[in-house]
Amino acid sequence: MQHLIPRLVLAGLSGGTGKTIVSLALVRAFCRRGLAVAPFKKGPDYIDARWLAIAAGRDCSNLDPFFHGDEVLRSLFWHRSQGADLSLVEGNRGLFDGKDAQGSCSTAELARRLAAPVVLTIDCTKMTRTVAAIVQGCASFEPGLDLAGVILNRTAGERHRAVLRRSIEEYTDIPVLGMLPKIAENPIPERHMGLLSDQEYGTGAQDGQTALDALADTAEQWLDLDAILGVARRAPRMDPATTPLFDGSPRAKAARIGYVHDEALWFYYPENLEALAHAGAELVRLSILSGEPWPEIDGLYLGGGFPEMFAQRIAVNRPVLERIRSLSRAGMPIYAECGGFMLLCDELECRGADGSVGRHAMAGVFPAATTLCERPQGLGYTEAVVEDASPFFQPGETVLGHEFHYSLCLTGRGASLSATMRMRRGSGIGDGRDGLLYENTFAGYTHIHALAVPDWAPRFVAAAVRWRGSSGTGPTGQN
Repeated sequence: MQHLIPRLVLAGLSGGTGKTIVSLALVRAFCRRGLAVAPFKKGPDYIDARWLAIAAGRDCSNLDPFFHGDEVLRSLFWHRSQGADLSLVEGNRGLFDGKDAQGSCSTAELARRLAAPVVLTIDCTKMTRTVAAIVQGCASFEPGLDLAGVILNRTAGERHRAVLRRSIEEYTDIPVLGMLPKIAENPIPERHMGLLSDQEYGTGAQDGQTALDALADTAEQWLDLDAILGVARRAPRMDPATTPLFDGSPRAKAARIGYVHDEALWFYYPENLEALAHAGAELVRLSILSGEPWPEIDGLYLGGGFPEMFAQRIAVNRPVLERIRSLSRAGMPIYAECGGFMLLCDELECRGADGSVGRHAMAGVFPAATTLCERPQGLGYTEAVVEDASPFFQPGETVLGHEFHYSLCLTGRGASLSATMRMRRGSGIGDGRDGLLYENTFAGYTHIHALAVPDWAPRFVAAAVRWRGSSGTGPTGQN
């Protein structure tokens, strides 16, 4: 029996058109009306997804045709949409932009896979009648796309808005669902990786909530929320998902895996943590900034984030850094991505506004340093072939992931680094390689999504169970 799942995809013509701000405004406005909103972010992203989760009051899942085949994609969307009155997917980049000239893995492709209507956000700065040509072109560019409406952003005044509306209504049959004025000051400032993270915004969580409510106020005033909700509710019914997110029944807790989640490291897909728990991990949240002692653990997961923003605080927290290094040397399974990899190197170099270079001692597991650059050193999807075994991957496997880092791995300091993966796509740590391995510590710039690498979590937990047994700790990691 098919089910009604009200849904829509909020897309843009390119990055920077304001689709994230509009998505946040819509999610918050609908939530304030008493609707349960399931937020999604298309493509690899942590910051936008985090803000969407805060706006909705529930986790935001990432949907990506590059990582997920049709069955997994629909299953993830189905399961996360349960209990929601509306599912809203924020696109990424331009509507038809994908990983090649054919638009593979684009927001438009995702919309077709989900049979979801699309609402297009258009930056109308210094534009009038041309907007109609853009709308008409997008509506007819690819077959099977349901362009259900447009939201006109950064309009200059009533006369400007009137010309825009008349042009679209005269030359197209696509409805205008709202027109936003230019906002003098973005309530959520941007930085080099997009929006400022909620961890850095203001002085606390309440500042973020205030900003989201201000966006919702703008949506209430300038957008036709009833019409937008009507677009979502006319989406075709969907067949129930027949594939569970994770294989088999949840396993009993067999090992304790710590994961660092604080202001410095917090890039984790919800599904990665859920996969570990499903495979039998008792998850323990840790911090590399706090002076609180860590409990006994059997494995350690170091996600990405912004360690460069807290380099000094990390560097002076020597007890935690020494603990990480000793656990690595003892053979505990440790998995580190991007910011976590930076933490495991000898040093982190940051350049000040005056050009001075500050060098901050890190955990020193790998004889390398990372330095922050002005431009991205790795950006986009990655595809790596595993050549050497580790607790997490086996030779011959292909690992799909993504990278977005401004830091560069510096080698050649008298020690050689041996990486376990060869990059078919992406930069990795350099020289077409990624995935350093020391004992049972694996680290690199590649971020993975557990649903795209289904054996990763069970192997992680199995390695933690083996280490617990060899180290003489009990079922919960206590001596």
